[in-house]
Amino acid sequence: MKLKLHPFRPRLADSLAGYDRTRFAGDVAAGLTVGVVALPLAMAFAIASGVKPEAGIFTAIIAGFLISALGGSSVQIGGPAGAFIVIVYGIVERYGLANLLISTMLAGVLLFSMGLFKLGALVRYVPVSIVIGFTNGIAVLIGLSQVKDFLGLDTPRMPADFFAQIGTLAAQMHTINPWAVAIAVTSLVVVVLWPKSYTMPTEPVGAVARTRRIAAHLPGTVVVLVGATLAVTFLDLPVETIGTRFGGIPQALPVFALPEFSWATAKQLVVPTVTIALLGAIESLLCARVADNMADVPRHDPNQELMAQGVANFVTPFFGGIPATGTIARTVTNVRAGGRSPIAGMVHAATLLAVVLVAAPLALNVPLAALAGLLAFVAWNMGEWREFARLKQFNLPYRTILLGTFFTTVIFDLTVAVELGLVLACVFFIWRMSTLFRVEPVDAALLPPGSMVFELYGSLFFGAVGKVESLPARVPEGTRTVVLEMHRLVLLDTSGLEALHQLHRTLHKRGTALVLAHVNEQPMSLLRRSGFEAEIGPENIVPTVSAAFDAEPREPRP
Repeated sequence: MKLKLHPFRPRLADSLAGYDRTRFAGDVAAGLTVGVVALPLAMAFAIASGVKPEAGIFTAIIAGFLISALGGSSVQIGGPAGAFIVIVYGIVERYGLANLLISTMLAGVLLFSMGLFKLGALVRYVPVSIVIGFTNGIAVLIGLSQVKDFLGLDTPRMPADFFAQIGTLAAQMHTINPWAVAIAVTSLVVVVLWPKSYTMPTEPVGAVARTRRIAAHLPGTVVVLVGATLAVTFLDLPVETIGTRFGGIPQALPVFALPEFSWATAKQLVVPTVTIALLGAIESLLCARVADNMADVPRHDPNQELMAQGVANFVTPFFGGIPATGTIARTVTNVRAGGRSPIAGMVHAATLLAVVLVAAPLALNVPLAALAGLLAFVAWNMGEWREFARLKQFNLPYRTILLGTFFTTVIFDLTVAVELGLVLACVFFIWRMSTLFRVEPVDAALLPPGSMVFELYGSLFFGAVGKVESLPARVPEGTRTVVLEMHRLVLLDTSGLEALHQLHRTLHKRGTALVLAHVNEQPMSLLRRSGFEAEIGPENIVPTVSAAFDAEPREPRP
């Protein structure tokens, strides 16, 4: 059988058909808006991930451009994401920056392969309880990682382990910087209360509403970034800045460089690689689905989107970038600002590049406390906290999977959390399906003497065979015929088939014939291919229950 690969066809090619000045103007305006919003977030995500701020900006420029130009969504914006903060920080702490770049490149290859082999739809099969669990867990870890800069603590480099972080923060609480706290709290309050364009009324309702509508066109994150930088510059506040920690941001294009690579090291990076690829795939496709429901654009192509994510994550590390994926906040901003084609995402990348080339020196006095305030807001918005309050409305499996994934993410590791969540989901699914399978007897008064009929419901698979294996105990001695009515049996697997084999052998030893009635297509196909039809005898597989008693008395087949 020839394997059919997914064709590489970016959405950009289709979006340009019938493209006009009006759409171009809307995309440019949206791209400029998103570029301004993305600047502080890109720096904040990079710093929180344990790398230099320019790594986040270069990722937003290069990966953002490639994801828009090559992706399968019309409006998705790519770049560094908050969900990667914990993952990237842990990899840098454990393996070093060079190995982070290698892991990102390998994850890019894996993502591209997933799209090429049409595995994009499989990501949708991850249960929502797992997604909510690890998303909330990541939000908690992001918030915890920002406590140091939020309070201005004089601490060494924060460890990656949850309990070690708690211990380090507790030990340094006596070093709180009141100025840093004031900046962080003010930044958080401003970004929370600043008017949002998507909440503004469209009809004229007075001067106050018009003023708020005008203010909403300037993102709150930019107001925080500019205001905090001016305060530190002119008031000479004693807080840590990008300049004091990193020496600023280079005012130049990113430089191509090959990361150090060895096969011995690459063998140790399997888990980080799979983690980056899995999280990137889930985040990007979830983001694309959200965007599909917000904008009047064709639905995204998940396989093409994964291939674009793969290219972006493979190329970006050559320029010092970190993992990238689709970003919900920037994508929503793009849609709200009027972006309707990948051109908007490409303009967003060009805007960031222009800012780096023109205004990089201005980042010297950006206080880290202000970025911590922004990330605290990102972490709060990222979590779906209402789900915890709603847990009592759901069944035990849902609660167990969500809470298990959440606590494992926080305490141990995202990869372990997803693995645990999937295992729990599979176990509970098997348990649930086994409870849905039933074997119910038909009233003996309606049947000929010496016969019994059992109706099978659901799926006879490895988790439910016990109910068939216990049937001989329900058949009294002297019964000549046992009929299994299988009209409502929708699935039979090899374990279920073996249970039927064993039932047939047990009944044969008693001198009882086994008859199968009204067998559906899938079970019948397996019965024929396995040879069980020949073993039981074609005459003992009948279309209806009544047909089982129309013929001469049956003899059990050996």
